[in-house]
Amino acid sequence: MDQAQTTTTSAAELTSKKPLLISGPCSAETEEQLLDTCNQLAQTGRVDMLRAGIWKPRTKPGGFEGIGTKGLPWLQKAREQTGLPVMVEVATPKHVEDSLAFEMDVLWIGARTTVNPFSVQAVADALRGTDVPVFIKNPINPDVELWAGAVERLAKAGVKKIGLIHRGFSSYGNTEYRNAPLWQLPIEMKRRMPELPLICDPSHICGRRDLLADVAQKAIDLDFDGLMLESHRDPDQAWSDAAQQVTPTNLVALLDSLIWRHETTDKQEFLTVLAKLRDQINHIDDEIMQLISSRMAVAEKIGTYKKENDITILQPNRWNEILDRGVQKGAKLGLTKDFILKYFDAIHLESINRQNRVMNPHDDVK
Repeated sequence: MDQAQTTTTSAAELTSKKPLLISGPCSAETEEQLLDTCNQLAQTGRVDMLRAGIWKPRTKPGGFEGIGTKGLPWLQKAREQTGLPVMVEVATPKHVEDSLAFEMDVLWIGARTTVNPFSVQAVADALRGTDVPVFIKNPINPDVELWAGAVERLAKAGVKKIGLIHRGFSSYGNTEYRNAPLWQLPIEMKRRMPELPLICDPSHICGRRDLLADVAQKAIDLDFDGLMLESHRDPDQAWSDAAQQVTPTNLVALLDSLIWRHETTDKQEFLTVLAKLRDQINHIDDEIMQLISSRMAVAEKIGTYKKENDITILQPNRWNEILDRGVQKGAKLGLTKDFILKYFDAIHLESINRQNRVMNPHDDVK
């Protein structure tokens, strides 16, 4: 018991370490497979915490859905042999109960659970009165409010140590990644909750080991607090998610390929130049907002003119003309089509709102 208590304390401290590196197999398959993989990872000297899936929610029935509770003693043994804290995913109150009974150091809530407020609340209630650190993966759909809501539910249950895991988002027709990164969403969570550690799970974003380094580097460049990378002693023979796992040896090679950057520096020359460039951005942003305000004033005049002549707000042909012109102009200026379309979509919605207020003062378009 003393050893477990010591490890738990170090695990709580580790959740604030930067960079925090978590690794282990997608699933605990057999005791021998888990212990061999974990010992190899510990021997690299690069891993701070071990992970393994005990209960595995699968999209369809019939696949390997995890070894279940009998795998928890294996993780205990991995901790004893390596001296590293261990973490598991929980999705139900029973998972929490079993994990606490076997003294798991850290828990995480998976994306398929985060998406359901009832499930999150049930897990939060089961955690009430405990001091185990809990990480929360983003929901499978791109909804920042659901992610933030899960944090709030755990906090209200008294969980003191909470972290975030970015594992990407499901999107129809997405082919490059298993789960689209949508980096703006974890960035928004970091803006809202800067006190919470945010780590990236490139394994579930990529779904393929050949993409892991690029995504991991992007996360580091965005000042994420760590990485969770799946590792298996023989990835191609893994019982789940074989394509996204790497051997412990290849994990080290991946980590060595990354450029670990700093959030800031005390070099005065850098700080001076950066301050000047940021000041330029501030001035440009002010000019952009002034121009957008002027554009909206013109849109309101158009709305008044349409109202006087009984003309509809939406003009599809004109809208297509604006988009085509914007994309062509943007390409010449080095702006991507995706950015131009998102920009004009926001501009168009605000213009419609302005014109609708002119025509129907008490009925804003949402």
